[in-house]
Amino acid sequence: MLMNEICPVCGGPTVLKKVTEIIRGGKHTAIIQVEAEVCLHCGERLYTPEFVRKCEQIKAKLEKEETKDFQPVGVAYQA
Repeated sequence: MLMNEICPVCGGPTVLKKVTEIIRGGKHTAIIQVEAEVCLHCGERLYTPEFVRKCEQIKAKLEKEETKDFQPVGVAYQA
């Protein structure tokens, strides 16, 4: 169900899409798949307030290095 049928940025139409969101906190990164409204004209992503709060909680956990609830998917290196 669309909350916003019109993009608040450009006025274009929005559709529901499955998107990947990357959240960084400290030296850690989390990747989340979520359904969001996406503008067909400018690409703006619109999220629910609940999802925004969830992202803030995940970022706080990453910054505190509380990663036991996350599944590791690889290792990154800086050159």
